[in-house]
Amino acid sequence: MIWNDFRVPTVDIGPYVADVPDAAACAGVAAQLDRACQEVGFVQIVGHGIPERTIDDLAAALDAFFALPLETKKGYRRGPAENRGYAPPKSESLSMSLGVPSASTMNDFYEAITVGTEASAFPGLDLPETSYARNTWPEAVPSFRPAVEEYFLRAQGLSRVLVRAFADALGLPPGYFDGLVDHSIEVLKMNNYALPESEIRVVDELTGMGAHTDFGIVTVLWADQVPGLQVLGADSRWHDVQPCDGALLINLGDAMARWTNGRWRSTIHRVDPPIVGGRIQRRRSAAFFFDGNHDAVIETLSGCLADGESGYPPITIAENIASKLAGMKSGVAPVGLREAERVLAADTH
Repeated sequence: MIWNDFRVPTVDIGPYVADVPDAAACAGVAAQLDRACQEVGFVQIVGHGIPERTIDDLAAALDAFFALPLETKKGYRRGPAENRGYAPPKSESLSMSLGVPSASTMNDFYEAITVGTEASAFPGLDLPETSYARNTWPEAVPSFRPAVEEYFLRAQGLSRVLVRAFADALGLPPGYFDGLVDHSIEVLKMNNYALPESEIRVVDELTGMGAHTDFGIVTVLWADQVPGLQVLGADSRWHDVQPCDGALLINLGDAMARWTNGRWRSTIHRVDPPIVGGRIQRRRSAAFFFDGNHDAVIETLSGCLADGESGYPPITIAENIASKLAGMKSGVAPVGLREAERVLAADTH
């Protein structure tokens, strides 16, 4: 494994997925994750245990839904304050979640449909529907819900495995995060980069999905092996990222970066319209956001503060997400974000 040049390292997490985990093997995986989280903030994982058939069924469900007429899809459109349902192309600007206006003259080109964990999944708790909203399932595609729910369940289990590995990587007691994720906000956002496949003469900078960080603890990303995803490196330059065969991309969100006071990176990333040989290529992705309990407080972990150093001010998971969504959906920019400074300082190419 080469770490010197920029690249997203590949880690086999099989030891953590095994029925009987081997402590020494898990320790080796945890060390690799710690290094990847410090140096890149993105990692691709193999040995994750999600069957290929489950992923194929998810991709087929996305294809069926996004192939519907736009007016049909708009029938499942979410409200302005909601985070479930359909979002048409150019209805969001993700860079505004960092308070950074889009470099292009319009909002992002992707369309998306989002589902997540509902409050009814936790009948003993009084949870706010703003964070655990009811889903809008597209009845026009009967195969959509079962395929998406199966993948959702698998990604949910994988995220909990990763959080266990993160605790080991940070030298925390086993199960440290359990009480912070036992009613976690979990959202699956399925994206289609909706510019039609065609030849194009680029006359302005187009934005498939603007530069942003993710909001929660960890993101599990399935994506086509099509160019487009770019990660902002420590060199302030944008680097292309594509998953290898059978791999899922994993990146940290704001909660983990704040807990570690920046020791681990909530890496800024974006998607440019995939234009190859002068032609736009279709690109799909599905991002599973494992965000943590809505009322969990993000405070710097012991051991992540040097003497005299002050960390991020405390904030709950829900408050952090709300501030980012306000920027993304309504243009109300959050203030004082370290990540915004990194975007503004980045090389524009």
